[in-house]
Amino acid sequence: MNVNKIRLPKMDKTDYQILKLLQENARISNSEIARQIGMVPSGMLERIRKLEENGIIQEYTARLKAEALNLGLIAFVFVRSTEPPGSMDTAQKLAALPEVLEVHHVAGEDCYLLKIRLKDNHSVAVFMREKIGAISTIVSTRTTIVLDTIKETSKIKLPIIIEDEK
Repeated sequence: MNVNKIRLPKMDKTDYQILKLLQENARISNSEIARQIGMVPSGMLERIRKLEENGIIQEYTARLKAEALNLGLIAFVFVRSTEPPGSMDTAQKLAALPEVLEVHHVAGEDCYLLKIRLKDNHSVAVFMREKIGAISTIVSTRTTIVLDTIKETSKIKLPIIIEDEK
């Protein structure tokens, strides 16, 4: 048996409608979701709990305007490390850095792709020298600075579920 295999829970049209509404506004109340979908609030609460328990809903979060917090620079950093296959020590160290928004284990010449957000180019230089440089397994990096962001979202495209009408 493959231990990495993910068992997907069975979901229906209502579950996808709930997820769509929550992706649009994580602060929407259960009663408002129930009203929009045409269910009773108690049934809605149970469905949302199941979606949370099954790991479909991982968290509720606020999206902040980074520029207003003086963190307007986005960079992508390709990282190459010397760690043996299967080891995730470097990835865990990278993920622990608060400036790192995303860590992706990638195929190809590089081992990881990071998305970082900082104040300016000088901050990137300091981050690379002091934080990335402090991780002994990292042997090289390539950094790409973002000039403009056209689209940035965490919303997942949900399938359209059409149930047979009887």
